[in-house]
Amino acid sequence: MDSFEANKIFGAVLGTVFVLFGGSLLAEAIFHSEVPEKPGFAITAAEPVAGAASAAPAAAEVTPVGKLMQTANAQAGAAIFKRCQACHSGEKGGPNKVGPDLWGIVNRPMASHEGFSYSTAMTEFSKGKTVLWDWDHLNHFLHGPKQYIPGTAMGFAGLPKDQERADLLAYLGTLADTPVPPPAPDAGASEAAAPAAGAGDANAPAPTNPATTTNSSPGGNDPVTQPQSGGTTDATTGAAPTAPPSGAVPATGDNATSAPPQAPSPAEAQNPGAAPAAPAPAPAQ
Repeated sequence: MDSFEANKIFGAVLGTVFVLFGGSLLAEAIFHSEVPEKPGFAITAAEPVAGAASAAPAAAEVTPVGKLMQTANAQAGAAIFKRCQACHSGEKGGPNKVGPDLWGIVNRPMASHEGFSYSTAMTEFSKGKTVLWDWDHLNHFLHGPKQYIPGTAMGFAGLPKDQERADLLAYLGTLADTPVPPPAPDAGASEAAAPAAGAGDANAPAPTNPATTTNSSPGGNDPVTQPQSGGTTDATTGAAPTAPPSGAVPATGDNATSAPPQAPSPAEAQNPGAAPAAPAPAPAQ
């Protein structure tokens, strides 16, 4: 190799190095960044606010199963059950898949299906297989499995829609030798009507005693209660007549003119508007 060829190769290498080094300097000049005083990245975390837990929204209330099942349709539930067939079988003696066979699931003890390995959370919730899959437990579990039994291995998100959950529950009740009837509706409305009726009777006015009447005195605010007598009422004053004292003898003859007027009763003394009782007329001589 002569010196001319060696100079060309050496020049090409130097040119390449020059281009790369020059490009690096140019890029650094264009995209210049300041070196931080402390290496690393600052991560800003929000401070926990007192009472934040109490401000969290409450868990969604689950509709009572008695009210829920009033509109249930088992045929519609069969279509919804197709979502479950990827993990569960629904025939008698069916195999266990990702989840246990669901034949006879209603009122079956929890975590009791033979040949299936349940999660620790489900086993503990069953309390030694003494807790049954009744309608209420199934309703809450299907609404939100992980919310109802935290730690369960079931990956299903749940059925928050009441109608879908009711239809699926009705279909699960048919997966048995003897279909399980749906629960009775809640009897809360009829029982609430009884106290309301009793409250209305309590507001009714008390019966008035026919033996007494109330006469408001014109000079005061206190009513005066007088006994009723068999006599007539004074037409000029409207006051009830006063019964004669016991043992009194009607005046006759001369005694009629000299008989002193009777003292007014306590009721008449308190009621100045009532006229005193007129003396009985004397018979003709």
